[in-house]
Amino acid sequence: MMKVIAVLALTVAAFAPGVFAQEPSVMAEGEIRKVDKDAKKITIKHGPLQKLEMPAMTMVFQVKDLAMLEQVKAGDKIKFEAEKIGGAFTVTKIEPAK
Repeated sequence: MMKVIAVLALTVAAFAPGVFAQEPSVMAEGEIRKVDKDAKKITIKHGPLQKLEMPAMTMVFQVKDLAMLEQVKAGDKIKFEAEKIGGAFTVTKIEPAK
């Protein structure tokens, strides 16, 4: 019985990473191309987004918090996190790149 439980635990860990432990946050690097406060969106030229399995590209994101749009301007180099929320790619965290 213990072998079965161990095999099940290893299987879940292999196919569902992050179930047993919190995965570390991986911030993507990018450059702000446009801030559209009226539309509540931000355009970012970014590197690969590992969490979303997305290659490098330039795309428009929604923002989780509208205050994020006040923190950045076109040309700023940033690090950010994004998630797919309600079907929309959304920036959930943003900070200046160092």
